[in-house]
Amino acid sequence: MTELAGIIILGIVAQWIAWRFKIPAILPLIIIGLLVGPLATEFFTADGSKIIEPVWNGKEGLFAGETLYYFVSLAISIILFEGGLTLKLDEVKNVGSVISRLITLGSAITFFGAAVAAHYIFDLRWDISFLFSALIIVTGPTVITPILRNIPLKKDVSAILKWEGILIDPIGALVAVLVFEFISIEGGGEFTKTALIEFGKIVLFGFTIGFTIAHGLNYAMNKKWIPHYLLNVSALASVLGVFVLSDIFAHESGLLAVVIMGMVMGNSNSKHIKDILYFKESLSVLLISILFILLAANINMKDIWLVYNWKTALLFVIIVFAIRPLGVFLSTIKSHLKINEKLFISWVGPRGIVAAGIASLFGLKLAEKGVSGAEYITPLVFMVVLGTVLLNATTARMFAKIAGVFLKKSEGILIIGASEVSRIIAKYLQNNGRHVVLIDSNPDNIIKTKELDIEAINANVYSDSLEDNIELNDMGYLLALTANPDINKYAVDKFKDQFGENGAYRLVSVEEITDNQNNPKDGLFSHTDDYDSIAKTAHEHPNIYEIEIQNKEHYKKLIDITEKDKDIIPLFLKNANGEFEIITSFNKDINIENGRKLVLLGKHIPKE
Repeated sequence: MTELAGIIILGIVAQWIAWRFKIPAILPLIIIGLLVGPLATEFFTADGSKIIEPVWNGKEGLFAGETLYYFVSLAISIILFEGGLTLKLDEVKNVGSVISRLITLGSAITFFGAAVAAHYIFDLRWDISFLFSALIIVTGPTVITPILRNIPLKKDVSAILKWEGILIDPIGALVAVLVFEFISIEGGGEFTKTALIEFGKIVLFGFTIGFTIAHGLNYAMNKKWIPHYLLNVSALASVLGVFVLSDIFAHESGLLAVVIMGMVMGNSNSKHIKDILYFKESLSVLLISILFILLAANINMKDIWLVYNWKTALLFVIIVFAIRPLGVFLSTIKSHLKINEKLFISWVGPRGIVAAGIASLFGLKLAEKGVSGAEYITPLVFMVVLGTVLLNATTARMFAKIAGVFLKKSEGILIIGASEVSRIIAKYLQNNGRHVVLIDSNPDNIIKTKELDIEAINANVYSDSLEDNIELNDMGYLLALTANPDINKYAVDKFKDQFGENGAYRLVSVEEITDNQNNPKDGLFSHTDDYDSIAKTAHEHPNIYEIEIQNKEHYKKLIDITEKDKDIIPLFLKNANGEFEIITSFNKDINIENGRKLVLLGKHIPKE
């Protein structure tokens, strides 16, 4: 009981450390696991025992016998399902070709390159070498996101790294499963007819069962056959059921089945997916916390000494500084990416949770069967995971500056609320060369926004998911334009440091309009117009136009007109270079330079 409670407590402590220092959680999790596991036998305990002992002598311990293998299998299935839920295929249209080549050609280069390196450096069997290389194909969003969260990058670079991590998870898992099958089936890992038949069964049953049950669960939820309070646990039971059922029909096909199930449900536009995703995110955090302390603690000192040599360092250097760049540069031929962007993508390739989890899963199984070289799998993969995460977590920001992909100033505009007025303003800004993203919890508003070819995210501002969205790293302005003053205030307070580098503004409330002395400095556009009046103007006069400003007196005169006429709303000042300045609700005293224009929403001001 003490060990189990200790694992959970240490796992949450590791997650807090990761959040506090903005590093991937897998780093403190594995380090803590090593400290209470193999390193404890060397440095902390007098009798040479581990503080946490998952399995002892194969038959005793917290997870004796096959229990650890089963727990890891089920935990990985839930983590992969949650990753599949986050995959939105329509979000990769701008960089789809680059990502598709990275996860196919890039994966193939890693698969063959790392296998050759492992074979000749460690003199491993070819099948074990290919299993190792299959496992390190995977990067993963759980390690990419924390590293890139606070590095403002060009949107496409962030998107490529994010979606490579999400999409390559199932591919790496599938390739690893295939190689594992070749090793496990009769024939000792040879490329036989039996192995090909087994692979065909994995693909057939994995896709069929995952696809079918995903649609069935969606249908049941939409028909309200499942009460709301049982939705999350029903989804969890379905995932476990899919994993086990698929595995019964085709051994080791369960991982593929749950990934397919997640991808199908994530792209179904069901209104229940968001609730399931929130639940799965919390569950995944808990499972990951337990899983990696267990896996790291299960490693023995003899495994560490096995790879504690110059060969390991050479293998790491080849993987990071030769194979990864080769895969990236060949995958991005004829793309719009510049050399410096390719260099940065090559540098950022941390291996993550799926690699370490499946490595331990297969390492345990093969070691039990007495397969020669299987003892190298887990320590080598853990070395690559720890090394790449540590390297990227400490150097990614610096390398982004050296490579010239670090955005010195974030010019993107994040708008909270995707109502009609927000869409009109966003379309104008986008037509003037600005990266604009709208956030709204109303799916209908999101659909209408995307129909205008404006980027939009269906999210709740009270959720933490926005803070993890690395594709919003270039947001430098925050405009809160919802009908709810409380939400507007909350959004500015919560996100101004992350997305409001150049300014965070909100619409004034009715109460603030009547109190000119306390008009907020973050008030937006006008101190005499709240959401209702601006929305009315946008609906009746949905056009934005520009007037050239002659001098400061002319500007004040125009603002006076907008205060008297509720059908005209001042929005921005635009200079000769096309740069915008937000008009705040409290300030008329601004510098007027030659070529400046006033941007207005609503009726046209009559010519003088």
